[in-house]
Amino acid sequence: MNKKLIEYTIDGKIYEGYFVSHDDKELRPTVLISHAWSGISDFEKQKAEDIAALGYKAFAIDMYGKGIRGKTVEENQKLMSILTNDRALLRTRIKAGLAATKTLQGVDSSKIAAIGFCFGGLCVLDLARSGVPIKGVASFHGFFNAPENLPNELIKAKVIAFHGYDDPMVPPEEINQLGKEMNDAGVDWQIQAYGLTYHAFTNPAAQNPTAGAVFSETANKRSWQTLVNFLEELF
Repeated sequence: MNKKLIEYTIDGKIYEGYFVSHDDKELRPTVLISHAWSGISDFEKQKAEDIAALGYKAFAIDMYGKGIRGKTVEENQKLMSILTNDRALLRTRIKAGLAATKTLQGVDSSKIAAIGFCFGGLCVLDLARSGVPIKGVASFHGFFNAPENLPNELIKAKVIAFHGYDDPMVPPEEINQLGKEMNDAGVDWQIQAYGLTYHAFTNPAAQNPTAGAVFSETANKRSWQTLVNFLEELF
C-alpha cells in the first residue's frame, strides 16, 4: 500500500493531506476524508488506510494548513471556530480539498465520495450543499446546522449521517431539521441514529462522559459496515 503526504495550495497557503492507494496507475474510486476539530491526526490517517483496504484510494484532506494542529480543547475550538463562523471560507477550503483530490494519480474523478468525523462531518455536508458533482457524503457524529448566509445549490450527492442519539452537541431536534432540509432539497438521504450513544463514538480515544464524548464499539462497527455498503452502492 502506497502512503504519501501530499502538499496543495489554497490562496497561496500550503496544506498537507495524506494519500493512500494500491497502484497509482490504476483508476479507482476515491474517498475524501475530512478531519475532526484538531486537524489531521493518526485517526484520520488510519481511516484512509482502512478505506484503501476496501480497494479504493483515500485522501485525508487538510482544512487548517500544513502543520497547524490543535493540542488542547481551547486550541481545537479556536481552529474550528474560524471555519464554523465563516461557512463561505469553510466551503472554499473543502472544495479546494476536493479539487486537490481530483489531481492525484489514479483517482477516478467521476467516482468520488467524502466522509468526515465531528467537525469533518459538517464539512462534508457543506461540500454536498455546495452542489459539487460527487457520488455521496457520509457524516460521522458531525454537526448538522446548515449555513445561513450562502445560496442554496442543487445537492447532487447522496447523503448519509451516522449520529449518536445522546450526543449533547447535536440534540434530537436537529436530526429532524437535517431530514427536512434534505427532503426539501429532493436528496437521496439517510440518517442512522444509535441509542445510548454519544459524540465521537468512532474514536477509541473518546472517553469523556462529562463532555458527552464516548467511544462505542457497537456503534462504530455498525456505522462502518453501513459505510462499506454505502460506498459499494455509490461506486
